[in-house]
Amino acid sequence: MTYRVLYWLTVLLPPIVIGGFEFVRHDFLLPYLSMETGNVYITILTLLLSFLFATWMFRKIDRMNARIVEEQARRAVYEERERLARELHDGIAQSLFFLNVKLKQGQLEDARAAVSAIDNDVRHAIFNLRSLPEEGSSLTQRLENWLAQWSALSGVDVTHQIEVPDGFFSPAEEVQLFGIVQETFANIQKHAGARHAWLTLKALRADNWCLSVEDDGIGISLDEHEAKKYGLKMVRERAKQLGSTIEITQRTEGGTSIRLVFDRGGNKA
Repeated sequence: MTYRVLYWLTVLLPPIVIGGFEFVRHDFLLPYLSMETGNVYITILTLLLSFLFATWMFRKIDRMNARIVEEQARRAVYEERERLARELHDGIAQSLFFLNVKLKQGQLEDARAAVSAIDNDVRHAIFNLRSLPEEGSSLTQRLENWLAQWSALSGVDVTHQIEVPDGFFSPAEEVQLFGIVQETFANIQKHAGARHAWLTLKALRADNWCLSVEDDGIGISLDEHEAKKYGLKMVRERAKQLGSTIEITQRTEGGTSIRLVFDRGGNKA
């Protein structure tokens, strides 16, 4: 049932039922019902009709909204898969071109390194594609499962603290946050040389959240060239789409810290 049908039902049903009762009462029941009794009946009828109609209407709207949310989640996941597929294609194309050049030049060590890079990129892309949001699981469960698999694959210990109620983020926001986690931990695996990583995701208030990813690796240079090299440009773009601020700093203990903060009320930290 479309919103247009619901609109006309809302407009026409109450006056038809109540007006019809009043017509019958005045033309046929007036000798049997006093005005006071009729007014009581019409009040009860109006209340009952309003209750039944509102209950049915809001249940219908809830089901329609649930279908819309489900469709948005599927669309967000589809778009993320498309993006990962494009990145995989572009990365392999560049690596194959580099491999071809090195083979022609007879530089076998560089060619072996290119083959290793292609293998790592493919494995990483397959891992991320398999780890996209599944139906029926919360963001907390997905992140915990993904971090456990990532830790086993990379050999880097992970400590996490996730305190976010179910439904706090929209499906599109969950996909963006999941992508940021994947990007930052991919950088840790590829470049940081870390032994330990930390992830914290908290809903500080009903309208505020904070995401922090840290590692104890060698740290990175934060100039523009290095930011592009380590995929931080993609992280910044995702943060912008979420409307959050992002801060990338060197940890005093060694390593890198990436922190995103957003206030839904408009006060960005």
